[in-house]
Parts: sequence; C-alpha cells; structure tokens
Amino acid sequence: MDFVAHKLTVENEKITRSAWFILGTLSCLGLIAMYAETMILPAIPTLIEEFDMPYSTSSWILSSYMIAGAVATPIAGKLSDVYGRKKVLLIVMSIYSAGILAGGFADSLPFMIAARVAQGVGISMFPIAFGIIREVLPEKKLAVGQSIFTATFPAGATLGLLMGANIIQNYGWHTTFFTVFPIAVLLGLFILKFIHVGPLPHISENKISLDIKGSIFLALTIISFLVGISYLENNTGDVFESIIFFALTITSLMIFIVIEKKVQSPLIDMKLLKNKMLLFGMLILLIAGLCTFMVYQTIPIMIQSPQPLGFGGSELTTATVQMPFMIIFLVGSILSGFALEKIGNKRLTVIGTVVGTIGFFSLLMFHSTDYMVTVTLAVIAAGLSLAFIGGFNIVLLSTPIQFAGIALGMTLLFNLIGQSIGPSIAGMFQQMHRGTVDGISGSFPTPEAYTMIFVTAFTLSLVSVAFAITLNRKVTA
Repeated sequence: MDFVAHKLTVENEKITRSAWFILGTLSCLGLIAMYAETMILPAIPTLIEEFDMPYSTSSWILSSYMIAGAVATPIAGKLSDVYGRKKVLLIVMSIYSAGILAGGFADSLPFMIAARVAQGVGISMFPIAFGIIREVLPEKKLAVGQSIFTATFPAGATLGLLMGANIIQNYGWHTTFFTVFPIAVLLGLFILKFIHVGPLPHISENKISLDIKGSIFLALTIISFLVGISYLENNTGDVFESIIFFALTITSLMIFIVIEKKVQSPLIDMKLLKNKMLLFGMLILLIAGLCTFMVYQTIPIMIQSPQPLGFGGSELTTATVQMPFMIIFLVGSILSGFALEKIGNKRLTVIGTVVGTIGFFSLLMFHSTDYMVTVTLAVIAAGLSLAFIGGFNIVLLSTPIQFAGIALGMTLLFNLIGQSIGPSIAGMFQQMHRGTVDGISGSFPTPEAYTMIFVTAFTLSLVSVAFAITLNRKVTA
C-alpha cells in the first residue's frame, strides 16, 4: 500500500492513518541515528589506545561528525526544497549508511574521521524528514507530530547508553556499527517503496548551483573557532596560536556573510534572519545545545575523578546519574507537544527557558553529591525539552512552507554549532583549573573548573530567557 504525502490535506483537523504511518516511519531516523551515536561513546578510550592518538586529537572523532552535519544541513535543506525532499533524503541516507559501514572497518584515525564525516552528513536528513511530516499533518496537530519526532532523539540516546557499553565489552566497538548498518539500509528501502511525496511550490524555475564558496568558508569558520578553543585548552600560558585562529574565524565569517549576500542560492538566507521570530528561535536552540553539551560533557569527568576533586565513581555511577536526564527529556518532549495546543509555542518556550535556567542555577549551587547532580539534571532536562519543542515550533510556523527546508536546515545548523562549542568550552575550563590527588598519578579538574562551567551555562541560559520573553511580548503587543 502506498502512502502519498502531498495528497494528504492539512484542512482535516484529524491525523489520518496514512499520516501516522509516515510520521512513525520518518521518526525512526532520529531513533537510529542517536542510537548509533551514543553507542560508540564508551569506546573512545579504546579508540585512543588502538589508534595511538592523544586526547586532544581524539576530540575530532566527535567534532568531525558535528562539523560535517553543520555544513551539510543547509545544503541538503536547500536542495530538498528545489529537487524534492524524498530524493535528497534518500541520497543523504545512502551517504550515512556508507559512513556507518566504513566505521565498522576503520583501522586508523584518518579512516575513522572520514567515516565520521560521512555519518555527519546524515544529520541533514532530520530537517528534510520533518519537512515531509509538516506536509501531511494538519497545522493544529503539527505540535503532536513534532513532539513524537523529537522524542525519538532522547529515546535513541537512552537505548544507546544502555546497550552500547555491553556490546563493546562483549563484542568490540566495531560491532556497534555493524548492528546499525542493516537497519539503516532497510529503513531507506522502506521509505523508497512506501513513502511518496508530491511536488512542492517551486522557489524558482531555474536549477540552482551549489554554494561551494559558502560551504568552504562556513566549514573554515567552524573549524578555526574550535581549533582556537583547543589551543586555549592546551596552552593556557601562551594564547598566540588561539589569537591567530580566532582572527581566521572572524575573517572567514565576514567573507562567508559577503558571499551569502551575493549568491543567488545561499546556504543561509540572510533575508530570513531579518525575521526576529525566526532569528530568536534559532538563537534559543543554539544556546540550548551549547549549555546541554557543555554540562553533559562535564558530568562523567566530575563523577569519575578521584575524591576529593571528584566523586570517585564508576561508569555505572555515571550512567545512573545521567539516565534520569535522558528519561525526563524523552517524557518532556512528548508531553510538551500536547501542551503546545493549549498554551502556545511562545509561552511554552518562556516556561522551558526559565525552568532550564533554574536547573543550571541549582547545578551551580548544589553539585556536592551524585544525588544532587541527578536531581538538578532532571530539572534541566524538563526545561530543555519544553524550550526545544517551543523554539523549534516557533521557527517552523514563522516560515513559509516553500522555505521550510532552508529554515529547518538553518535551525539545525545553529543547534549543531552550539553542540560543537559546548564541550570545547568545558574542556578549556577543565584544562585551566587542574589539581592532583595524593597517591594517584595525573591531574584532574578542580572544583573551580566545575564552578566556571556551571556559571557559564547559567549565564547563557539567562540570555535565552531574555530572547523568549522578547518573543512573547512581541506577540502580545
């Protein structure tokens, strides 16, 4: 039985059976991707040993994934609006599947980074998939579909966290890739066979050319910024290298903006950013991604560092502390979709940013025990789930449907940039403030490092509250 997305009208206020099928199928993309991403995390120490690389270099196993996604997302979003969402989605899924398979055979760091880049391209399939979902759902039920689609991300991450360590311990880290590859291929074939998407209103009758120059300078901007932060982490006494890379960041960013204003088909449409609803919504999601990954990256180190600098816990303790965060985020993402229908996306975003800020402040004030950290992470997860759904819905409904792919790609780009920067900031503070423990070799982050990290997260979350309140007042006026 075929399910034609474009023929499903949005005039009907009920979600049809066909729409439910499409929503469920495309939501599996987030489930698989996050499952694969969190499964490999416990293997990073093993990869460092096998590939004989320093810890600073090992960060590129994660960074290469995010940078590739940040660059590919706006490109794929633009192409999906012009050449068709299903066609571009299947191409991206093919690249992602190839990267997953290559990761299972990786035997060196360059090979692994190349595989991770291909996997990072797969991030761009999410805004394309949700663009299809937007076509089949009535506008009044869009929040429900959004919450279900978004909930697959923490659900997949939860499954990956639970199963990853066990698979790696018993079968090796290569197996984590091999378990995902056949599922990704089958899902792609299923979409090819059963999901059919009709034509969209054309932005232009003429075929567009890829913004190659913009892509190069966007990648250069992100990479040079992260390398600059990396030099701050490793050379706290001499920041000359960081200054060079930060200057390169500013220069490449300015060139990128000039290019985007001149080209006919830009990666980031500067005209869309003139819409304050759209811009503030994207900035809220950027801050949410930055704060989440900054704090989330910090918790395992704090728990497993020896006392008195840390809690002296194990990997199991870390999983126990972090699991409530995943579960609350999952439940909050689902419930917030239904709350959108009653209180609206602006008010929901305000509530989410305020609750998240309270959680970050609580983490700053109360992080002396693992129980306190668990509770504060649960509060943060509740706030972030509301803010993410609300902010994403603001962006979605503030954009004309023919530009949905571009806007969703830009939104994910902002969020990925935040996720890329967050861990680097946390690592910088951890490197700047280190101490030793008697009888244990090596140095570990001191309480001052964690205080600086949590202060930064709390301050940035206050900025997101200001953005959310501004949006709410603008609508009220």
